[in-house]
Amino acid sequence: MSPEVPSFNDLLAECDESAVHLEMRDSYTPFDPVFLDWRAGRRIDGPERYPEWFDLVRTTIARGVQMRRIRIVSEPLADFIRFEYDVTKGLNVAAGEQVRWLPRRQASDLALPGNDFWVFDGRIARFGYFTGDGDFVDHDVWEDPDVVKLCTSAFEAAWERGIDHDDYRPA
Repeated sequence: MSPEVPSFNDLLAECDESAVHLEMRDSYTPFDPVFLDWRAGRRIDGPERYPEWFDLVRTTIARGVQMRRIRIVSEPLADFIRFEYDVTKGLNVAAGEQVRWLPRRQASDLALPGNDFWVFDGRIARFGYFTGDGDFVDHDVWEDPDVVKLCTSAFEAAWERGIDHDDYRPA
């Protein structure tokens, strides 16, 4: 584990080739105002509501960095994951991310780390820590080659089984 934790934006800015993200939770940031608006039935325009993320991804993709995200999800989908599904095409995919979904029951035989993570250029792993309810707690960065290799291997195994966002139909 690295003692200093660079910001996510700094890690992404230093990326030359790839940034991959594996998500395994059924709830994140349950008090996110955009999520709460979605739950109230309001139409969500992802780039309008998350302009910093949309611009960051577009800028990163324009530099030639490939961004891929796999979401391992329980079915039927929890409300927050259904919200993510609803905004993914207009936000993540529209910005240039490749996104796949993997039903949790199809991941039972995969060796997965205990926390969500990003891997940057196959060199650095950034783990995110959340409470049981989905509130963000903290993150840290690992540069240990064995940890990065574990995360990269787990991501690629899940990615191979994942269903492209355009083809995934939530149960």
